[in-house]
Amino acid sequence: MARVADPAGRAMSSADPIMPHALVLAGSRPGVPDPVATSEGVAHKALVDVGGMPMLARVLRSLRDAGIEHIAVAADHPEVLSLAYAFSAIPLAPGAGPSASVAKGFATMGPPLLVTTADHALLQPQWITEFVADTPDEADVAVLLARREAVERAVPGSRRTWLRFADGAWSGCNLFLLNSLRAERAIATWQSVEAERKRPWRIAARLGLGTLTSYLLGRLTLAEAVARLGNRVNLVAAVVAARDGLAAVDVDKPDDLVQVRQILGA
Repeated sequence: MARVADPAGRAMSSADPIMPHALVLAGSRPGVPDPVATSEGVAHKALVDVGGMPMLARVLRSLRDAGIEHIAVAADHPEVLSLAYAFSAIPLAPGAGPSASVAKGFATMGPPLLVTTADHALLQPQWITEFVADTPDEADVAVLLARREAVERAVPGSRRTWLRFADGAWSGCNLFLLNSLRAERAIATWQSVEAERKRPWRIAARLGLGTLTSYLLGRLTLAEAVARLGNRVNLVAAVVAARDGLAAVDVDKPDDLVQVRQILGA
C-alpha cells in the first residue's frame, strides 16, 4: 500500500508511492564509553565496520534504496556527521536523549517520519517498505516488533529481551513510524517515561489499573496494550509484526557485532 500525507499530516493510501521522511539516531552519551566502539577501537559505534562499510552507511544506504529522499541524522561526532553528508543527509544536533532527538527531528521534518537507529546494521529496504505498507491508514503511531518464533527461526539461539504478552513474546525492531501530527503526543509521553525510568511505578500507573491487572493476569495482548496506551493520549497506536525475524537484530554489545558479521558472512 502506497502512502502520502493528507493536510493533517496523516499518511494515506495512494496509487503513487511516497515514502516518509527518515530520522536516524546516532547520538552518544557524553562521558559514557560505548562497549562496541571501544572493542573495535573507533571513535563512535556508528563508524564500526560491518561487511566492509560503517554501520551508519549501511543504514543510510537501505533508507535510500527504500525510496526515502529526505533523511536526517541526529549526531554530534564530526566523523559521523561527515558520513551523513556523504549520503546527503541533514545533520541534526541530538537532544539530551533519544526522545528529545526524535522531538527535534519531528519538529524539523514533520510527519510521516520513520525513525531508526545507526546500529541497525542488518536493515533492509524491504523491511522499511513492508512496515510502511503494513501500517494501518488510521494509525497516528506505529511500531515494528517481531514475534519470538520469527526471530528464533531467523537467528537460532539468539538471546533477546522479550516483551511477554498474552499473544506471545515480542522483540523490538528499532523502527517507528510517526504518521500524523498527533504523533507529537506520543513523543511527549516517551520523554516523560525516560524522565521517570528510575521510578517504574509511575510508568506503570500510566497504563491504568485495568490494563495493568490484565497484563499481570496474562490476559493482555501486545496490540491491546499499545492501543490502550495510545488511547490515553488520544491517538491511534498500532503494532506491526515484522515479516522477517532478522529485523529484531541490532548491535548493542560486542556479542551482537559478532553475530551480525556472521549473518552477513553467511
